[in-house]
Amino acid sequence: MKFVDEAKIYVKAGDGGRGCVSFRREKFIPRGGPNGGDGGKGGDVIIRASIGHHTLLDLKFNQHHKAERGRHGEGSDRTGRSGNNLEILVPQGTIVKDAETGEILGDLTEEGQWIVAAKGGIGGKGNAHFKSATNQAPRYAQDGIPGEEKWLQLELKLLADVGIIGFPNVGKSTLISRVSAAKPRIADYPFTTLTPNLGVVSYGNENTFVIADIPGLIEGAHLGTGLGIQFLRHIERTSLLLHIIDISREESRSAREDYETIIHELESFSPAMGEKPQIVAINKIDITETKAHLEHAVADFKAEGITVFPFSAVTGEGVRTLLDEIVRQLSERKDL
Repeated sequence: MKFVDEAKIYVKAGDGGRGCVSFRREKFIPRGGPNGGDGGKGGDVIIRASIGHHTLLDLKFNQHHKAERGRHGEGSDRTGRSGNNLEILVPQGTIVKDAETGEILGDLTEEGQWIVAAKGGIGGKGNAHFKSATNQAPRYAQDGIPGEEKWLQLELKLLADVGIIGFPNVGKSTLISRVSAAKPRIADYPFTTLTPNLGVVSYGNENTFVIADIPGLIEGAHLGTGLGIQFLRHIERTSLLLHIIDISREESRSAREDYETIIHELESFSPAMGEKPQIVAINKIDITETKAHLEHAVADFKAEGITVFPFSAVTGEGVRTLLDEIVRQLSERKDL
């Protein structure tokens, strides 16, 4: 299934039905008077969060949505039937904005949470409402009020407890495949992950948390370089960031430089992102090159007051300790 996290749609609520012009016509009742009924209300357009939806793909290619109009009023004071509401289902974590003004209409973060995106028009009054002492046979009724219509911008921000960040090919997908049932694409080249991956980690008897693997960031991501800017929004809701570093490469950058580069990209995208609590971890400790630089890298971070958690996503070494720390920090944040 293709992952789509943005969509622009047009919604049109139902128009209200017309009021009816009608007069009572019964034997032996002359001048029965007006009895035209009111028009029915137009249906609303409702957007609801659904746990069964994970992408905005359906809405990407189905842009126009129109609710049912209200039925017209009828004689004998019969009110027209109201139009049915139109319900649009979206994933949890979807933000609904007015596409023209940018106003946030709703932030649907919980299952079943909903908003009325466009209100249906009210039905017009029938001629029975306009009878008076001076006008006992009104021959007019109201038209229904048109329903609201607008373009909406939908943006999906994944709901995850932990967001995995780092340069491309540092082993983010390998880790999420080891600790959860998620099966992301894994290969030995940069930008293997083209879309975010979600996994549920079961830890012990009671602890579970959702972890998100975000496509690799590179220098200049906040300016649109690479894929980073497209998916940075998905870690805005996370409680904790897991920053994975790879020191097995033969490049001149140090682990500290890698770390500071990613932090700069986060802060440039949103100052609040740079303030999120982080766990720093060095992957691939099963590789000879990593072992050769590990002690120096850990000492370098320790000098800055940062504790580093070495691990290997391939062999599983150190993963348990890393999960212990993740659960500990998540528990602390829930207690705040």
